Amino acid sequence: MKIIQKADGFEAQKLIVLPEAFLEDASHHSLLKPLYVTDIGFFPHARYHYRERPNGCDEHVFIYCAEGEGWVILERGKKQRIPKSRLLVLPARTPHIYGASEDDPWSIYWFHLKGEAVVNFVQQFDMLNATLHVPATQATKIINLFEECYSILQYKGYSLRHYLYVTQALHYLLGMCILLHGEAQEDDNKKEVIERSIQYMLEQIQSSLTLDDLAHHVNLSKPHFIHMFKQVTGYSPIDYYLRLKMQRSCLYLDMTNASIKEVSKSVGIHDPYYFSRVFRKVIGQPPSDYRRTRQG
Repeated sequence: MKIIQKADGFEAQKLIVLPEAFLEDASHHSLLKPLYVTDIGFFPHARYHYRERPNGCDEHVFIYCAEGEGWVILERGKKQRIPKSRLLVLPARTPHIYGASEDDPWSIYWFHLKGEAVVNFVQQFDMLNATLHVPATQATKIINLFEECYSILQYKGYSLRHYLYVTQALHYLLGMCILLHGEAQEDDNKKEVIERSIQYMLEQIQSSLTLDDLAHHVNLSKPHFIHMFKQVTGYSPIDYYLRLKMQRSCLYLDMTNASIKEVSKSVGIHDPYYFSRVFRKVIGQPPSDYRRTRQG
């Protein structure tokens, strides 16, 4: 069976390639010379997406995988998996091949940059890996910045003042990535482990996970897991899990007419008296008072 490969052309995609004449002028402007964008786009669920550049690209390519996953091969090296929440950086004129996973094709935000400052930025990265893990809290910022830049270029045209704003916004995005990269070098693995455990807690909010369950999920011993979790969050794993349950309980109390006993069960606590004690400790008032206050 022949494998389909596509460079672009995806349903609901966004794509802007700036005119060559405009970019030529931009490359000589004193405020744009350090950094300017040449292409920007979003490919959702990009099945069969594939790019092969034996001589690399004239621009530095940045690809943020928001959903699904893809892969990359740099300079005839090993194939690297690019999972969700990863930013892939491809330096200019570096041979590369990349594409979407066949089973779970990625959704990617991407842009191409040129300029002296971009070269210095790329040098901050460990190019053996060429990727940066982006925590969920920062992912929203990246996507919002992209959407704002894309919207300005699409609806405001290529006037100098709008283009200057877009380039400065992307400059800010790169600065944010440098900060993330520095933190990632220190404890990237630690944060990924904690994010996975918190995501597991959220997925099992209606259950009654034990410390054994949580430690087993991330393949750590209980003492190591407790120490790591407290370092990152300031709370023990079970205390944090209970706080997530109380946050979800607030949502149910705000948005539904379910009884307190029903709310308690919906977050995996079958003793309503214990639920009320924990709720008061975390939220600062009994669930009945919270509901009256919010609805009043």
